[in-house]
Amino acid sequence: APLAVVAACWGMALFFLLLHILQSDTAERSELDRDLRAAVRERQFVLYYQPQFSMASGLIGGAEALLRWQHPEWGLVAPGRFIPVAEDSGLIVPIGEWVLREACRQARVWQDAGLRPITVAVNLSALQFKRSDLLATVTQALTESGLEPGYLELELTESILIQDVDSALKVVQQMRSMGLKLSIDDFGTGYSSLSYLQKLAVHKLKI
Repeated sequence: APLAVVAACWGMALFFLLLHILQSDTAERSELDRDLRAAVRERQFVLYYQPQFSMASGLIGGAEALLRWQHPEWGLVAPGRFIPVAEDSGLIVPIGEWVLREACRQARVWQDAGLRPITVAVNLSALQFKRSDLLATVTQALTESGLEPGYLELELTESILIQDVDSALKVVQQMRSMGLKLSIDDFGTGYSSLSYLQKLAVHKLKI
């Protein structure tokens, strides 16, 4: 009997602990969602650029745009903390559009400053890729910045491409016809075949 009482007490303690954790997570996600909406309105995001070197020449051939959130109270917030909330709420779409415009603008600024032209890579989310206005959004970012399509690389994850193969192929072909560069991120984590990969004809694989 004493053991049963102890077990019951431990069980209740574990229940309340888990309940507390769930309530804390819910409260944090609610706060993140609220602050993210303010961040979109107040443009609290910043981009950092990770250089990509050519193994053949040793020169910088491109740069990947990395998103960070400059929170007024928390400081610099890594994407792993806020991207899942942005995806669930749909805020990833306006955030992604800003990233696209800003990366194109910065690439053109470097060119106008006399630096050797390089390709700037931007990650596309699944929600962005599925939107019917994606190509129009990309075109607008290029037009506003004056950046040539060949200097913009769009990164797609393998999981995005295998969700709807026929639709993905159609969009990818349209992107290629625009002169954009395409790459697949996290290649090897999905189940795409080599024949499917040949149809995509992307410029780069990130393993």
